[in-house]
Amino acid sequence: MDKVVADAALAVDDVPDGASIAVGGFGLSGVPNVLIDALYARGVGGLGIVSNNCGAMDSGLAVLLSAGRIGRVTGSYIGANKEFARQYLAGELEVELIPQGTLAERLRAGGSGIPAFYTPAGVGTQVAEGGLPWRYDGAGGVALASPVKEVREFDGTEYVLERSIRTDFALVRAARGDRHGNLVFNKAARNFNPLAAMAGRITIAEVEELVEPGEIDPDHVHLPGVFVQRVVALTPEQAVDKKIEKRTVTEREARG
Repeated sequence: MDKVVADAALAVDDVPDGASIAVGGFGLSGVPNVLIDALYARGVGGLGIVSNNCGAMDSGLAVLLSAGRIGRVTGSYIGANKEFARQYLAGELEVELIPQGTLAERLRAGGSGIPAFYTPAGVGTQVAEGGLPWRYDGAGGVALASPVKEVREFDGTEYVLERSIRTDFALVRAARGDRHGNLVFNKAARNFNPLAAMAGRITIAEVEELVEPGEIDPDHVHLPGVFVQRVVALTPEQAVDKKIEKRTVTEREARG
């Protein structure tokens, strides 16, 4: 099945207000910026985003966040995103912070048809005991807090029950992809992109290099096409447009 669509605008054309969306990326690596920009151009809002972080440097999900299009974030890392922190503390944004490994497994479990699982991460903390601020009231108080989670003992060790995550849509970025939706990710971009793709009921992938079926060695496929419904081929300019979050340089040694 040829899953390629003409452009990013067409690929996200049916994403409605209030949709839940899993978004790939790790820092600035593997972020589906073109699809996010297309979603911004559509004007949809009230989105429930599931992603490791919520964008940085006015790019990626930060575009939607700054425009007030996101109502809820499920993630692991706020980082240096000042607007994220401002909206959260002002009560404008609901935030569920999750241990990073737990977030990864909740996405993977959702895509694998596993409704819930037990993990030791978070036992003895507010992750399990409840009370984490999900939404503030804008005056320093907590308007909505996380609930208590089930804790069970296995072989003398306590584990907390975590529910899997399924979303209406998923947006991911791959280094290579074919018309059947088989994807290959590059280095750190592989951290969350395959997991986000698995969790989405409709998964849309932007690919830096589109190839024909059979050109990707099956042993090199990181995500099978069964998890992908739409593929958008990036232009050469879009494919190379990658930002650096913190640029560092090494001084050259003085030559005698």
